[in-house]
Amino acid sequence: MTEAVRPDTTAAAITGGVAVPAHHDSASKHVTGTALYIDDIPEPAGCLHAYLGLSKVAHAHIHGMDFSRVRTAPGVVDVFNAWDIPGSNDISPTGRNDEPVLARGRVQFVGQPLFAVVAHTREEARRACQLAKIDYEAIPAVFDVADTGADPRLVTDPLTLARGDAQSAIEAAPRRLSGSMRCGGQDHFYLEGHIALAIPGEDGDVHVHSSTQHPSEVQHMVAHVLGVPSNAVTVDIRRMGGGFGGKETQANLFAAIAAVAARRSGKAVKIRPDRDDDMQATGKRHDFLIDYDVGFDEDGNILGADFTYKARCGFSADLSGPVTDRALFHCDNAYFWPAVRAESVPAYTNTVSNTAFRGFGGPQGMVAAERIIDEVAFACGLDPLDVRRRNFYGGPGRDVTPYHQTVEDNVIERIVDELEASSDYRARRAAIRAENAKGGVIRRGIALTPVKFGISFTATHFNQAGALVHVYGDGSVHLNHGGTEMGQGLYIKVAQVVAEAFQIDIDQVKITATTTGKVPNTSATAASSGSDLNGMAALAAAQTIKGRLVDFAAGEYGVPAEQIEFLPNRVRIGNQEIAFSKLVHQAYMARVQLSATGFYKTPKIHWDRTTGRGHPFYYFSYGASVAEVAVDTLTGEYMVERVDILHETGRSLNPAIDLGQIEGGFIQGMGWLTTEELWWDEHGQLRTHAPSTYKIPLVSDRPKVFNVKLADWSENREETIHRSKAVGEPPFMLAMSVLHALSDAVASVGGYQACPRLDAPATPERVLMAVEKLRRAD
Repeated sequence: MTEAVRPDTTAAAITGGVAVPAHHDSASKHVTGTALYIDDIPEPAGCLHAYLGLSKVAHAHIHGMDFSRVRTAPGVVDVFNAWDIPGSNDISPTGRNDEPVLARGRVQFVGQPLFAVVAHTREEARRACQLAKIDYEAIPAVFDVADTGADPRLVTDPLTLARGDAQSAIEAAPRRLSGSMRCGGQDHFYLEGHIALAIPGEDGDVHVHSSTQHPSEVQHMVAHVLGVPSNAVTVDIRRMGGGFGGKETQANLFAAIAAVAARRSGKAVKIRPDRDDDMQATGKRHDFLIDYDVGFDEDGNILGADFTYKARCGFSADLSGPVTDRALFHCDNAYFWPAVRAESVPAYTNTVSNTAFRGFGGPQGMVAAERIIDEVAFACGLDPLDVRRRNFYGGPGRDVTPYHQTVEDNVIERIVDELEASSDYRARRAAIRAENAKGGVIRRGIALTPVKFGISFTATHFNQAGALVHVYGDGSVHLNHGGTEMGQGLYIKVAQVVAEAFQIDIDQVKITATTTGKVPNTSATAASSGSDLNGMAALAAAQTIKGRLVDFAAGEYGVPAEQIEFLPNRVRIGNQEIAFSKLVHQAYMARVQLSATGFYKTPKIHWDRTTGRGHPFYYFSYGASVAEVAVDTLTGEYMVERVDILHETGRSLNPAIDLGQIEGGFIQGMGWLTTEELWWDEHGQLRTHAPSTYKIPLVSDRPKVFNVKLADWSENREETIHRSKAVGEPPFMLAMSVLHALSDAVASVGGYQACPRLDAPATPERVLMAVEKLRRAD
C-alpha cells in the first residue's frame, strides 16, 4: 500500500525535475524481482496456454497436416491453422499481404509457424506440437544473400540516393580502390521473450497484454486477424524485459495467436515460446553484403564514393524497406562525400523475415563508411583519425548529405577534439606502435571513430504522439502516453517533464501502463524518438491544465495572470503563496476541468522517396569513441582494454539514464561487431538459437577501463523537449571503434602495410584468419 507523501512547500527546488540524475522508476523493483511482467500477471480462472507448431523445412509446398495425434494428446483443448483464422491471415506491418499468421499452402523458412495448439498447460501444448505430421514437398531455397545472384528477387522496392556524379568523380580521382565487406546480423536476445495474454470480453471484445513496443499496431493487427474493428481490441503493456526493436512488429504474431485462441475457446489464453523457438520464429538485425568503390587523393581526401547495400531480408518485407533506406541515409556517417551514390538491394531469402533492431539499418550503413576511411588511410600511409578529420562535414559547400538535407547542427569536430585530448589518443597510438614493432604474440590496436545519427522516423506520419494527464483533487497526477517502457527509462523521463511543468515532486506523478484504451493511434517506441515525441505530448497536456489553473487563480484572487507563478510544490498568486494541492482543490470545487490530452508532431521533416530528397531528420546526435584492444595472434582471442566515450545528448533530461543508455548501447554494439554470430546450415536451420551457441557479451567482456562522459555543453538547436537529444540508438554505433582497433592490431602483423578488411562480427576465428592471411602475404 502506497502512503500519501506530503510535498515540501518550502523547498527551493522540486525533487525529480528535468536535468536531474534520477534513478529509473522501476530500478528497485528490477533488482528485487518485484517488477511485474506479463508472465507475472495472475492468470484468470481457466486460463489456457497456446504454443506454435513450426516448420522443419525451409521452402516447401504443404500437401497436408495431420493433427490426429495432437488432438488426443494429454490436456489439448484446440488445434487450429491458417484455414481457421476468422479474419485476415496476414500481419504484414506494411500492408503487403506477404506475412501470414500461419503458413497456408507453402512454407518459406525453418521455424515458420504452421499451426497452434491450445492446452491446459504450456508444457502440454508444447509437447503436443511435436506430434503433428506435415506432408512437405521441398522446393529450391536460398539462404545466403551472397547466393541471391546479380538480379535477386526483392521483398520491397529498392532505393538509390545520389548527389553529384559519383562514377565520374571516382574515375577522375588520383587514386581509386574498391572492395566488399560482410556485416552480420544480430539477435535481440531480450531477457523477457515474446509473450501475450488475451482475455475475451463481451460483444466480441478482447483485452490483450502484449510485450510490444507498438501497442497500436498490435491492436490493429489483432483486429484485422479477428475480423473486428480496432475499438473491439484493447492492448496494454506496463513494461518489457527488453525490446531493442525486436518487439516493434514481431509481437503481432503472438498477440494474434492468443486472441484467436481466446475467441475460439472463450477463455483467457497465454502464449510464451521457448528461447529456441523465439529465436527461430522471429526476425533479427539485417546482415548485409556491402560493395564499395571510392576515389581519393594522396592526402586522404575522398572525392567520390559508391555503395551497394545488399541485405538478407528474409521471406517477407516486414520493415526491410525502411531499414535498408536508413542504411543508405547513414552511408556518410559524419563525412561529406563530394559525389556519392548509394543503392539498396533488399533481397528475398528463405530465412526468417528480418526486422527492426537498435539503429534500424544505420549501423550497417556506417560500418561501410568507416571501412573506406580505413582503406584510404592504409593506402595513403596516414593515421585513420587524420583521414576522418579531413573528410568531416563542414561549412557551406561541405554540409549536404546524400539525401540533400543540410547538416545544420554539426558538432563532430568539437566532440573529436575533446575526446582526442582527454583520451590521450596520439601518445597512446605512438606507444602502441612502438610496442608492436618489437614483435611478440600479443598485439595492441587503437582507433577513434565518430558517430552522426539522424533522429526521426523516416516514415513521416509516425512522428506524432499523444498523452493524457489527470490532476486529482488532492494534487496528485496521473500520467499516460503512447510510449512504452522496455528498460530504457522513457517513463521516468516523461514523468520528470510533467513534474517540472507543474513544479511538483516526482513522487506526486503516477506513471501508468501504456494502453490503447487511453491514448489512441500511437507510434512505435522506436527511432530514438520516445522522449522527443511523448515528452512533448505530455508537456502539452500539462500546459493546458496549467493554463486553466492560472485562469482560475487570476479570477478567484483578482490578480493578473502574469503575477501567478508555479514554484516548488506551491503557487505564488500575487503576494501570497498556496500549496499546489490547495489550488487544485479550489479549482475542482469551482468545476475547472483538471484533465487534458496532449498532442505533438515533429516539425520541419519531409521526405520524398521517389526523388531521394528531403529533410527526413529533425536533428542529428553526435558522439565519438576511442577503443584499445589486445589481440593474441596465436589464437585470435582478444580483450578490450580501454574505451573512452564522449557523447552529446543535448540538455539531458536525466544524465543518469543517459549514461546507462550509452554504456549499454556500446556493449550491445560491441557484441554485434565481435561475438554475436548468426549461422544457418545448408538446410536453412538456424544453429545459433540459444545462449549455448549465440554469444552475447559477458560481464567479463566489458572494457577493463570504461570512461563515459556526456558533453555538458551540448544543447539542441531545435525546439525539442527541454532542448534534449535522443540517446537510445546513437551510442550503439560508438562500438565501431572496437572493430577498427582490432583491425589496427591485426594490421601490425603485416607492418601496417595493408588493411586487414575484417568482416563483422570479428570473432576470434575471423581475427585469426586475418592474421594468418597477413603473415602469408608478408
